[in-house]
Amino acid sequence: MISAAASAAATAVLVRSIARDYLPRELRNYLLLKFRALFISLSSQLTVIIDEFEGLKHNHLFKAAEVYLRPTISPNSKRFRVTMPAKETKISVSMERNEEIVDIYNGIQLKWRLVAKQIPSKWISSPGSEPYKSTLKSELNYFELSFNKKHKNMVLENYLPYVLQKSKEVEEERKTLKLFTLKHDRMRGRTGDAWQSVNFDHPATFDTLAMDTDVKAIIMEDLERFVRRKEFYRKVGKAWKRGYLLFGPPGTGKSSLVAAMANFLNFNIYDLELTDIRRNSELRRLLISTANRSILVVEDIDRSIKLQNRLAEARAMDPYSSSQRKQVTLSGFLNFIDGLWSSCGDERIIVFTTNHKERLDPALLRPGRMDVHIHLSYCTPRGFKTLALNYLGITEHSLFSDAERLLETTKVTPAEIGEQLLKNDDLEIALRDLIELLERKKRESEESKASKADVRAPGEVEDKGGNETVELEKSQET
Repeated sequence: MISAAASAAATAVLVRSIARDYLPRELRNYLLLKFRALFISLSSQLTVIIDEFEGLKHNHLFKAAEVYLRPTISPNSKRFRVTMPAKETKISVSMERNEEIVDIYNGIQLKWRLVAKQIPSKWISSPGSEPYKSTLKSELNYFELSFNKKHKNMVLENYLPYVLQKSKEVEEERKTLKLFTLKHDRMRGRTGDAWQSVNFDHPATFDTLAMDTDVKAIIMEDLERFVRRKEFYRKVGKAWKRGYLLFGPPGTGKSSLVAAMANFLNFNIYDLELTDIRRNSELRRLLISTANRSILVVEDIDRSIKLQNRLAEARAMDPYSSSQRKQVTLSGFLNFIDGLWSSCGDERIIVFTTNHKERLDPALLRPGRMDVHIHLSYCTPRGFKTLALNYLGITEHSLFSDAERLLETTKVTPAEIGEQLLKNDDLEIALRDLIELLERKKRESEESKASKADVRAPGEVEDKGGNETVELEKSQET
């Protein structure tokens, strides 16, 4: 057998040498292609190549396959790659080059192999950036997906879409939430890199919010309905986005509610400071550069934007002021949240916060721009019980009744109560100090009302005041 194999190998080398010396290159290539075609026709296996790049852009299917295969490293693999990506908190495990993974889909065996190919160095565009921002590559990778050729249609029509879907689910499970803010050097031409991020580790959840439980349930239901209604938004011709307005006194939990929404939906947060933006065109570019499945937050909207009537007055006083010529206008902002540019992305939530809803232009408040209005008010007895559970770990105490009675007639924010409960580890002392705080607040409020009554003009009606309540104003969808 060894002698026969050696003779066959020698004959093959001789034939190859004669063909290289006496046959034209074109004829050699033609015969090689025919030989390969004959070999493929005799084989029952079919191989699909998934390149890392499509031209100068990244191939999304390659990235999806990479994510899909990451948590399914074969136990027979002798080598695999372990990394800790920048700004991440979880270890990433992936297959090594030239290793093979066997995947089973609907009882069908499919073999994945990652192949590395050395190439002459060239510049490749970075994902999601402008063409001029690129990296130098000297190696290209591609996946070989091999399977029985009778399953060709099933692989192309079912399996590869399945890989795309599962990769999205894996990314969501492994996702580390990010808080994005604007870069100071974003005006130097790199619009695709206008945001910088840090890990978002805010612990707020809907369970820890000092809000009325019915209101929390309504908000959570609204968020869940929004994320599952992609086809509904497409059917009615609306951009897949949702606008929330959070309003109420300072310290009532607006920022904590945004954090709870992000943790509930597993969405990244983009903190947009409108006072740092010079013109409407820059606002549009920043909107385009935000990712899908994210929450865009605009805080203190009543103070952040120069509305058109104020701009008109300022220009009338100083028409040559450069600061007035470079501002986000009301029309530009409305186009950003409800115009054509608002559809540049899917599954986005825009949250506006303000301490004074009455100062907002009515054009901002209509449905389609701020769909859900959430009033965050002073602490209620229900909210106090949530805070007591969070800070003290108790649900009942003999002093609860005194605290709840005072909260019904005293305006105090959840932030003030939380800060008071932090001051002492002893439950009894912490609650008694809180009651003293509430009594002092009540006396100050009564003294303030009495002083106002003394200076009240004849015929003026006294404002009885009273606690504001948590309320939810919600637009109706057709």
